[in-house]
Amino acid sequence: MTDVIERTRATPPRRRRWQDVAMGSAPAVVGDDDSSGLAGFRRNVWWGLAGTVACVLGFAVGDWVLDPDVPAGLRALTGLSTAATIVACGVLLGRRIRNEAPSTGWLVTACCVTAVAAAVPLALGNFGIWSIAPAATLSVLVMFLPARRAWAALGAALVVLPAVGLVTALSTGEPDVGHAVWMPALMVLAFGPAMLGMLRGWQVAAHLDDARQLAGQLAVADERLRFAADLHDIQGHHLQVIALKSELAARLAEADPAQAAEQMREVQQLAGDALRETRALVQGYRRTTLDAEIANASKVLTAAGVEVRTDVDAELAAALPEAPRSLLGLVVREATTNLLRHSRATRATIVLVPEGAGARLVLDNDGARAAEPNETAEPNDSARAGDGTGLVSLAERLDTIGGHLSWCGDGDRFVVTATVAG
Repeated sequence: MTDVIERTRATPPRRRRWQDVAMGSAPAVVGDDDSSGLAGFRRNVWWGLAGTVACVLGFAVGDWVLDPDVPAGLRALTGLSTAATIVACGVLLGRRIRNEAPSTGWLVTACCVTAVAAAVPLALGNFGIWSIAPAATLSVLVMFLPARRAWAALGAALVVLPAVGLVTALSTGEPDVGHAVWMPALMVLAFGPAMLGMLRGWQVAAHLDDARQLAGQLAVADERLRFAADLHDIQGHHLQVIALKSELAARLAEADPAQAAEQMREVQQLAGDALRETRALVQGYRRTTLDAEIANASKVLTAAGVEVRTDVDAELAAALPEAPRSLLGLVVREATTNLLRHSRATRATIVLVPEGAGARLVLDNDGARAAEPNETAEPNDSARAGDGTGLVSLAERLDTIGGHLSWCGDGDRFVVTATVAG
């Protein structure tokens, strides 16, 4: 487990990470968004944020830009600066969603075009739309600040923008001074909390996905530690006894050759026992039961954020012969490991039902990846033959006892089915 944590810390990020400032904490280790299923959600968040800015600015300023009573040159200037504001905000939002540092060039561009988009309507006395561009751009920029500073900046804008509207209205003799004050405040209140809230939702989802991936890694590491402990128990005991008996045989070799030979025969027997037990451990026969594997799989998958449903006939599991029961337990273990390491499943089902005189085990999840061209239907590289526990090897071992193992993908579903005779 410590090895997994250290390798996680040492793994370089796929891209430069910007401080997760809006949540006030350092970012978690985020893997490949495409593999974790976050890429689509990230695009949706970007479209929601950028679309809000584009729609509000477009509809609000569009009518004014098309007004023939406004000079054509000023209309063109306002339209171009508003469009540039939308583009700059969209680029900055994309960098923020990807946890990248803001580009200085785009920051300067956003500020300049926003100033123009606000100054022209304000100078012409349109107190209804001038504050929309500054409020939208400010709400985007504060996303790159720590949480407290972001809210402080929005609070300052809640004072500054209405003050600008008030001063301008008084200096131009605008009779509706209240409109010049409350409209900028409303724009800040409408844009700021909504956009920071959507960003917060994205960050929570990313952190939850990090926790899910870490839980899967820790589950695999825990299984490796269990295997290492079992291997140590077997090898440590036998090797210690072998060492002692070999030392005794060496001392007796000249004084009592017959006794020395007896000790070496016991050493040979101990070595054979150690080899058999080690093979049994690697093949999964030692302490591998179907009930325990199903319970462990359900617990581990639930801890990793996967919704698990089990439909297991307990009496059937207990009534199966030892060899089929152990092999089905290995199938559950292998399928669970594959799901944790190679899929992005959110739901899984484990079903054990009678089939004839035997049993049928079905493991179903919704996290299958699309196969590459010319790729086989194997779920991952652990299915290869020859490692003793992959799905291909398990299929061969089930064939020897009259059983069958198959797996297939259908869209985002992946199903592993094993049958054994009674």
